[in-house]
Amino acid sequence: MTRPTHFSYPVIPDRFYAGEYPGAKSAAEGQQKVTAMVQAGITAFIDLTEADELAPYAQWLPSQVVHERHPIRDVSIPSDVSRTVGILASIDRHLSAGRGVYLHCWGGIGRTGVIVGCGLSSRQGLQADAALTRLAELWRECPKSARRPQSPETAEQRRYVQDWHIVEAALSKPSPGVAA
Repeated sequence: MTRPTHFSYPVIPDRFYAGEYPGAKSAAEGQQKVTAMVQAGITAFIDLTEADELAPYAQWLPSQVVHERHPIRDVSIPSDVSRTVGILASIDRHLSAGRGVYLHCWGGIGRTGVIVGCGLSSRQGLQADAALTRLAELWRECPKSARRPQSPETAEQRRYVQDWHIVEAALSKPSPGVAA
């Protein structure tokens, strides 16, 4: 699989990319971008934008390509822990099925960085600043990082990633009085 769009970066080379919204201002340009991404090997789009935030692009996807929306408010964090768990599970499910995955929000920096960072914490065992350090290394592979050097964007988003390993550990503990 080649890089599906210029403004993306590999999370897992040849399998999982993250970046900006794959549409465009004009429908013709958007359709061309999405078609090129599918031809590059993307068969699952994980969309973190809200339904009315940007022009839709799912109508241009072939029937065998999946589009899933898991909305997170712009410049924010997931509304609850279960949303993050669900997004990470969806990515894992598509990767296990052999799909090429593309995760995006609008700019590919904030919300996308949160989910990639939490995934690095969960799937690679990176804790706190180690997850952000690895995310920074990945993000530098995206040309947009020259203009926007930090992903995720906000202190709240970075703190969410730093704390994810603690949240996940708490989720895996059995409830008091429940046998493991």
